[in-house]
Amino acid sequence: MTRLLIMGPPGSGKGTQAVRIADKMAIPAISTGDIFRYNVKELTELGKEAKTYIDSGDFVPDDVTNRMVADRLNQADTSNGFLLDGYPRTSGQVEALNEILADKNDTLTAVLVLEVPDEEIVERLLARAETEGRSDDSEDVIKHRLELYHQETSDLIEAYIEQGIVGRVDGTGAIDDITERLLQTIYNIRARTGTLPVIKPRSND
Repeated sequence: MTRLLIMGPPGSGKGTQAVRIADKMAIPAISTGDIFRYNVKELTELGKEAKTYIDSGDFVPDDVTNRMVADRLNQADTSNGFLLDGYPRTSGQVEALNEILADKNDTLTAVLVLEVPDEEIVERLLARAETEGRSDDSEDVIKHRLELYHQETSDLIEAYIEQGIVGRVDGTGAIDDITERLLQTIYNIRARTGTLPVIKPRSND
């Protein structure tokens, strides 16, 4: 089984790589955004609960988010593993995920941190904003979002570094090259932690 987290700043290409890596590893890519949209659209009990906070302009509490993630990770398509994108975001969510996995006698395989220099991120997002006509994505707004990302993830990454499962990956260059780096990083972590698959994943399979 392969149980992955992927982190990266806005504009790093994290969403694109999450789908590619999940496809290569034959596991579902799960984003918290997708989980929220599904539950709200399908009017599940968790979706109704979350909607009350969303409609009033409040943040959805960790407790609700954690229960949504736990429900998603109990679905049949995660039997061979999963790749989480956008969760956990807080220390409380890290603890909740640890508990969710512990209940299944599971642990994370690897935490992938996609790294792109802030200057390049700003350039990418400004270019995207111009192309898509998003006037709200000014340079100051983008820089603020990056500051929040760094503050948000630094403690989370530290928690996983202690477990020896963090892999920092250069997120610049061609998409295929980044995918290959991510796959190699997963392989290296599995080799180091003794959870190596029988066959090394290849990016050109």
